[in-house]
Amino acid sequence: MYLEVITPDKNVYKGEVTSVTLPGAKSPFQVLNDHASTVSALEEGKLLIQEGKEVKVLEVVGGVVEVLNNKVIVLAEGIKA
Repeated sequence: MYLEVITPDKNVYKGEVTSVTLPGAKSPFQVLNDHASTVSALEEGKLLIQEGKEVKVLEVVGGVVEVLNNKVIVLAEGIKA
């Protein structure tokens, strides 16, 4: 599936991924290929991006995620360094 992570300043990440774990408003949740369509608020926390066996970690400040047709778009308020 395809993932985009965007902040008001820049595009942080674009690419094909195996899975994404997001800091949902109520609890963290994972998105895999063929996930149901979803729109959710995000809290401050870790966004885990899995590319095969490699895992990248981004610290998001908050935002919104949309999952639709194997495309995940994260609109983050910010990314911690």
